[in-house]
Amino acid sequence: MQPKFNNKVDKKSLIGLGLIAAILGVWIYLSGPSKEQIAKTKRLRDSVALAQKKAEAIEQAKILAQKAVIDSVKSASPQLSDSLLTARTLETYKDFAPALTGEEKLVVLENNLIKVYVNTKGGHVAKVELKKYNRYGKKEPLILFDKDSASFALSLSAYDKSRMFRTDSFYFTSQAAASGQSLSMKLNTTKADSYLEYVYTLKPDDYMVKCDIRFVNLQSILSSNEDQILVNWTMQMPGQEKHIIKEKEAATIYYKQVAEDVDYINPMKDEKLELNEADVSWISFKQQYFNATVIADKPFSKFGSSAKLNLRPNSSTIVKVPVCELSIPYTHSANETFGMRFYFGPNHYNTLKAYNTDLEKIIPTGWSVFSYLNKWLVIPLFSWLSNLNMGIVILILTIIVKIILLPIAYKTYMSGARMRVLKPETDALAAKLGANADPMKKQQDQMALYRKAGVNPLSGCIPLLLQFPILIALFAFIPAAIELRQHSFLWCDDLSTYDSVVTFGELPIISWAYGDHVSLFALLMFVSTIIYTYMNSNMMPQQNNQMPGMKFMMYFMPVIFLAVMNKYAAGLSWYYFLANMFTFSQNWIIKKFVSDAKVRAEIDANMKKPVKTSTFQKRLEDMAKQRQQQVRKK
Repeated sequence: MQPKFNNKVDKKSLIGLGLIAAILGVWIYLSGPSKEQIAKTKRLRDSVALAQKKAEAIEQAKILAQKAVIDSVKSASPQLSDSLLTARTLETYKDFAPALTGEEKLVVLENNLIKVYVNTKGGHVAKVELKKYNRYGKKEPLILFDKDSASFALSLSAYDKSRMFRTDSFYFTSQAAASGQSLSMKLNTTKADSYLEYVYTLKPDDYMVKCDIRFVNLQSILSSNEDQILVNWTMQMPGQEKHIIKEKEAATIYYKQVAEDVDYINPMKDEKLELNEADVSWISFKQQYFNATVIADKPFSKFGSSAKLNLRPNSSTIVKVPVCELSIPYTHSANETFGMRFYFGPNHYNTLKAYNTDLEKIIPTGWSVFSYLNKWLVIPLFSWLSNLNMGIVILILTIIVKIILLPIAYKTYMSGARMRVLKPETDALAAKLGANADPMKKQQDQMALYRKAGVNPLSGCIPLLLQFPILIALFAFIPAAIELRQHSFLWCDDLSTYDSVVTFGELPIISWAYGDHVSLFALLMFVSTIIYTYMNSNMMPQQNNQMPGMKFMMYFMPVIFLAVMNKYAAGLSWYYFLANMFTFSQNWIIKKFVSDAKVRAEIDANMKKPVKTSTFQKRLEDMAKQRQQQVRKK
């Protein structure tokens, strides 16, 4: 039996519920948000959603970067667990963690002179080709150094010295300018606006590479306790020439400190030098004919700067290994730049001098006074006649030098001629005094005879001494002159090193003193010097009789010189040989115009004149008399 419902009651309930719903609807409408509020709420909801998406993207990027770092470390250390790798990598590298992985490649900057390869790992110059030069025996461009033999890195102290990083362990991103003359290498961090950047610039017709190091918003990462950043630079000098032994003798480190002259490390020493006396303007890794140099726009700090030379005596491919540490200032600014330049090129005097940095002083031109012959005559002549065969250029140089020295050569010849013509008188005096004569008395009488005849026995020596500056200057410069490098002449294929017509190998003592070969240019120089010595000894026999030890030395010195020149530059032996030959010619020509009879007549005329004694000669005579009296008293 179903229950019955009251229809009136049901209608009233429905009406009440309807009224309540209507009232509730009106209240909701009246109390709800306006259209502006709804639009504002929508915009807020959309911005929150966008921020969430960005945060998710950044987090995803961090996860990918961390995963890349972990994968890299795991491949190197497969025994480590994933959790340990994650913690260790992020704790160690922090903001630099993303730069631990990347693609290593060489990006090229080049002009008509050099080709510079910059490595994305480390962001540094890793290889340099010199287009106009070749290694001995090779046709391809000369490699100054390559990526396996050179490194350049900044040591970054981060997080209040709790971390120390080297930039050569990180990967940089590269971006080349449209002109092809500029290249950016950027070391990114986890912060998009914080990075380290190298900007390289190479101009046409230049061996100099500009490098600006930029620190952008790194003040919160790099240690606030450090105001210096250490730069580490090292290079293995590869053998470039025919004889690596000569390269080892020349290669070293040169450096220039502010307000100081250019200095260097002894090339024969394995030495470390602390550069703490003054700030450093530049430091150069100098090879025999080329160099790699870093020059600061503002000086490197003396604090922490040093240079070290490793000789590598037993290496047959590596000349030496120079190392340097330089300090650059860091002021913790949001954006600061340290500017410097790299010179990668030849030791060519005029090229280096044009940079106005004193870099040309790495080329040995001789001691201060002697160097002017090379600077004012030899170098300009080599540059002016660079299109000629260098053997002919040396011949022209010899002619010019001999013309300049002609008055000295004339005086030297006349002194010998006077001494030769006066020989009868000197022999007569010696016979008169006898073998047992007092040496002091004998010397005084000889000086009196020379003074009466108007002959100065030293006048032949003084002109010879005046020629030594020229010999010393050429001895220093010619083996270092890149103008002679790989230039052949006659049988010699390279005038910058010794020629070898016979190679007999290693022999005890002989190889140490003379070498393992025979240099024909050095041999010609030796023979001509012996002939010249013989001719001089015949011109002044009385001096040889009085000083037999001097005669021995006159013949022994060419033997010593032969041992030295046999291993020296053939261009220098060629010059000395030519100088001797021109001396023979000069003496022969002078003898044609100045006969012994004419010299004899001049001496006879002098002997008839009253003798004038100078104050200096009077003092010498008084000193000799006093010495003689002291000897007699004893």
